Amino acid sequence: MSKIDQLNEMLQQELAYAITLITVVYVRTSSDLKFATVGVSVLPDNLAGTALEKLKKSAGLLSSILAKKTRLRQIPRLRFEFDPTERKAAVLENFMNNIEKKDEDDDVEIFQF
Repeated sequence: MSKIDQLNEMLQQELAYAITLITVVYVRTSSDLKFATVGVSVLPDNLAGTALEKLKKSAGLLSSILAKKTRLRQIPRLRFEFDPTERKAAVLENFMNNIEKKDEDDDVEIFQF
């Protein structure tokens, strides 16, 4: 394997680890408008802890971006939490796929002579 191939492989692995897909699932602002809890899903979900840490560290920057983009006098303090809905949906989908596959396998066995 050439040095370029090794470099490509190393960069691919590191970038795959560093890049996570974060989806904002919901925002719940407190009645006094001081806090906003932001629910996020993270893919792959095993990086949820790391993604939440980075979001928490970036909360000030995100707040300043929101201040520039909105007309709010005061931006609520952002709190981030992991929303497991995507994880639960994936487990349920996998379960349903296994049931369908089992049914197909059973149908094949029934009709074999």
